Amino acid sequence: MAFPSNYSTAPVSEFLLICFPNYQTWQHWLSLPLSLLFLLAMGANATLLITIWLEASLHEPVYYLLSLLSLLDMVLCLTVIPKVLAIFWFDLRSISFSACFLQMFIMNCFLAMESCTFMVMAYDRYVAICHPLQYPFIISDQFVARAIIFAVARNGLFFLPVPILSARLRYCAENIIKNCICTNLSVSRLSCDDITFNRLYQFVVGWTLLGSDLIFIVVSYSFILKVVLRIKAEGAVAKALSTCGSHFILILFFSTVLLVLVITNLARKRIPPDVPILLNILHHLIPPALNPIVYGVRTKEIKQGIQKLLKRL
Repeated sequence: MAFPSNYSTAPVSEFLLICFPNYQTWQHWLSLPLSLLFLLAMGANATLLITIWLEASLHEPVYYLLSLLSLLDMVLCLTVIPKVLAIFWFDLRSISFSACFLQMFIMNCFLAMESCTFMVMAYDRYVAICHPLQYPFIISDQFVARAIIFAVARNGLFFLPVPILSARLRYCAENIIKNCICTNLSVSRLSCDDITFNRLYQFVVGWTLLGSDLIFIVVSYSFILKVVLRIKAEGAVAKALSTCGSHFILILFFSTVLLVLVITNLARKRIPPDVPILLNILHHLIPPALNPIVYGVRTKEIKQGIQKLLKRL
């Protein structure tokens, strides 16, 4: 297929997303599994949200946090995957200037909000196991509301400059983004201006926020493990760990895919450039698809709520 010219003397008003520039035949094979994963992610998260909303026994802080996680997953999926599938199916590669930077903001902000939600969920498990008698007083509906406000304010404040800095750059030459989505680095490298500060800001803010969340999660689980190992009652250790199992698996999904994505981006010169692009797409699909399934399978209360919901249909 012939693409428009890469260069123009006029300022850029839109971008062209070129998925897998070296292996464009991939998109025909990938469209079906990506579509199925997208439907699974949206359906599973919607089912979980409806179940928690309708089942009165699930109106507790821990399930409100899980609802927040599902909502974030759905927004991330809807921000990224429909556009990717539109490129695959209908060759709709163009994306407007404003839409590109809006997508960039949502991806950065909501990804960090997910990390923040995992941190709050780790604290919830810490209080439940290490201070069970104080749990109802510490982890209340008000605590969840404050945690949500904190997550929105912190990540919105720190990640809003990312698309603003990119939008202020001059795009007077190439307008073809060699990616399926508007990541900051893919877009800003098309600029005629120096992007050192732009890249440095995202690097520092991203690693500071996600790194601090990860440290807090590790510390919380260290205290949990320390308390659990002191428990002498038979079966109590397994029961205590089972309450953390689902949360730990979700963190593992989230962190592993993110870590692989970071490593492949750092090793760009040694691997095909299409590999990080594919991993970036999968990072917006695999955790959202698996998160509600893990909780639905491992949590008896949610499983019973889903069964009740299915009986009503």
